[in-house]
Amino acid sequence: MDDTGPAPVPPDPVRGIELPTHLERIRRPLPAPVLHAARVGIRQVGVLTAAQRPLPDFLIIGAKKAGTSSLMNWLLRHSAVARMFPSAQRLKSPHYFDVNYWRGERWYRSHFPTRQARHRQELHSASPSVAGEASPYYLFHPAVPARVARDLPQVKVIVLLRDPVARAYSNFWDRRAAGAESLTSFEDALAVEPERLSGVDHERLQTDPRYYSFDHDNHSYLARGRYLEHLRAWLDGVAAERMLVLRAEAMFAEPGLVFAQTQRFLGIPVTDDVPLRPYNERSREPMQPATKARLADYYRPHNAALYAALGTDMGWEEQYPH
Repeated sequence: MDDTGPAPVPPDPVRGIELPTHLERIRRPLPAPVLHAARVGIRQVGVLTAAQRPLPDFLIIGAKKAGTSSLMNWLLRHSAVARMFPSAQRLKSPHYFDVNYWRGERWYRSHFPTRQARHRQELHSASPSVAGEASPYYLFHPAVPARVARDLPQVKVIVLLRDPVARAYSNFWDRRAAGAESLTSFEDALAVEPERLSGVDHERLQTDPRYYSFDHDNHSYLARGRYLEHLRAWLDGVAAERMLVLRAEAMFAEPGLVFAQTQRFLGIPVTDDVPLRPYNERSREPMQPATKARLADYYRPHNAALYAALGTDMGWEEQYPH
């Protein structure tokens, strides 16, 4: 796959990846043009040394607004988890399998540390190191499961799922804050979602790595919460021992327990030295009760199908009585 031609419209910049203090001090005084030039040059270095850079050990694939930024930040504070390259960049994903697949594997490898860097980290932490990335669009984009199965057959996959009613509302306000949503009412956004998504070429999403749909990525508030519809291909393509499905509500209610479960899944030492605070949370006014009730009814059959497939009741219906 070559590296020429027009690039697809990228998603909004990554937010919420916390840098160590010494890296933040380096970045803070640098003007934006200097940072951009440095990123371009460093990426070229990464591509030239791609053969020395192993592919990732794990992926956090979503769902959007279900805690992926929080979990990734927690992992990046662990001594056995390697940061993406360069470490001074606030990067949690290169969005390779969703919008940048056309750039090819060397470009993807350029975002991960070299074997030598991994070895140094292992000596420092006295344990094997792991590297990974987190993109909530990986769960929703229909072409991603097959691409991952082909390119990363042994990768470990972490899925975070959240009550789809609350997730959709949080997603709307997140898109508003990012400047990707022009409508001021959640109810209006729900009303026009079918029209917005009717223009998405789903066949091209599957077959054309250069095709990008802004509406599919940014305006799929209801659709992203039909979890089994998007998770099915992952369940079929990833061995059970390589997939960890987490309930977002449990992660924030008992972060120590869920983070320990995640560390064991990744095969790294379990530590309680990592600060487990939430990232990318926003305050917002409460959802309208009628909207909440309508969405609860909408998702009830989708949730039931998910529970049956996973063999686990997520308990989301308990707060939405008939």
